[in-house]
Amino acid sequence: MGLLRWAQIRSPWIIHFNTGGCNGCDIEVVAAFTPRFDVERFGILLKGSPRHADILAVTGPVTLQVRDRLVRIYEQMPEPKYVLAIGACACSGAPFKDCYNVLGGVDEVLPVDVYVPGCPPKPEAIIDGVVKLIQKIKRGDANGRG
Repeated sequence: MGLLRWAQIRSPWIIHFNTGGCNGCDIEVVAAFTPRFDVERFGILLKGSPRHADILAVTGPVTLQVRDRLVRIYEQMPEPKYVLAIGACACSGAPFKDCYNVLGGVDEVLPVDVYVPGCPPKPEAIIDGVVKLIQKIKRGDANGRG
């Protein structure tokens, strides 16, 4: 196992991108990083720049307006990179799916490695999704290139 892969498994860095849902999932993502759940003890860090992140955590449905921004953020991330779809809207588009300006879930524009269902999912589910992604990275099953 290479040094980069070892570092991603031991300390995954996450960037969160909200595509414009109801903000329920965003509140739960932020809650997962509070001292109550303390994911930083596992090395999971929230980053502000896509150039420093390994995992793109997306909440909300993908709309026509945000599609290009989402792809640009994804392209700015270094290889290998992974995508985590958080919430029903990011997984499938949920109640917004048939709207005129909604493409659907994140998998309509990006390869998704792990889906975290729920409306909104609890912080424990989000943490479990990150753990499942780390396990996929260990096995080599994730979509990330590299």
